[in-house]
This record gives sequence, C-alpha cells and structure tokens, in this order.
Amino acid sequence: MALEVRVVSPEREVWSGEAELVVAKGVDGDVGIMQGHAPMLVSLAVHPIRITRPGGEVQVVEAQGGFLHVTPGPETTRVDILAEAATLPEA
Repeated sequence: MALEVRVVSPEREVWSGEAELVVAKGVDGDVGIMQGHAPMLVSLAVHPIRITRPGGEVQVVEAQGGFLHVTPGPETTRVDILAEAATLPEA
C-alpha cells in the first residue's frame, strides 16, 4: 500500500515521490490525505503543502493555488497537485 504524490506546475514537475500523509489548505479548509482516501477534487488556496514521507521526513511545497486530485486504487492512492505555480523552499 502506497500514497504516490506528484506536484506539477505549468512549467515542470516540482516534486514526486511516496508519502504517508499530504496536508493542504483548500479554499474551504484544510484537507489531509492518507492511503485509501476516497476520490476527491479540491481547489487549493495559496498556502504551503506538507508532504510527510516514509520515515517521518516532511517536504514542504509552496503552492500558489491550483487543484489537488485524489485517485484511489487497489494498491496505490495517487495524489496529483496541479498548482498554478509551485516551488520548493531553499535548503
């Protein structure tokens, strides 16, 4: 069982990988996605997205609006984040 996450902007793929949890701010409030989540489409607010990777490391992606789409499957739940603009914070 896995949570597969892809964050893309019109210019490029910003981040992709496996995760345990994705937390984003929709225009109607916060949403948390884990493996097995129901199908969902959320309009995103301008706010950082927190992706908790296996082992507990947290990846933050600065998203400037867009959409989050969840597609469950028998083995993998896929989370596609289609952002108007997205960047990774400087290390």
